Amino acid sequence: QVQLVESGGGLVQAGGSLRLSCAASGSIFRVNAMGWYRQAPGKQRELVASITSGGSTTYADSVKGRFTISGDNATTVYLQMNSLKPEDTAVYYCNANLYMVARVNIASWGQGTQVTVSS
Repeated sequence: QVQLVESGGGLVQAGGSLRLSCAASGSIFRVNAMGWYRQAPGKQRELVASITSGGSTTYADSVKGRFTISGDNATTVYLQMNSLKPEDTAVYYCNANLYMVARVNIASWGQGTQVTVSS
C-alpha cells in the first residue's frame, strides 16, 4: 500500500509563510515525479508545483516567485510558500507518480492539508 502523508498546513496572515511536506512510503522502486495540487471550494483542482526525479520544476503562474518546491530525498517533497495571499487558501494535496517494486506505474494522492490565509 502506498501512502502520501502531508503536513504543515494551517492558518496564516496574508504575507506570511508556510512550509508543506509530503512523504511517500510503500513498495516504491522509483519516484518519477512528485508535486503539489490545490483545490479551493467550488473550484477545480489545479497544479501548484511539481518536480521530477531529474530535478526539473514546474510552477503555476500564480505562485511563481513565491513558492518553491524541493526534496530532501527521493521520496520526500516540500513546498515553501512565501508571501501568501488569501487567494492561496485551499486544500493542498501531494501527488506522486511512482514506479513500484511490482513493476507498475501508479499515481497516488495524499489526504490533503488545509491552508487558510486571512486578510
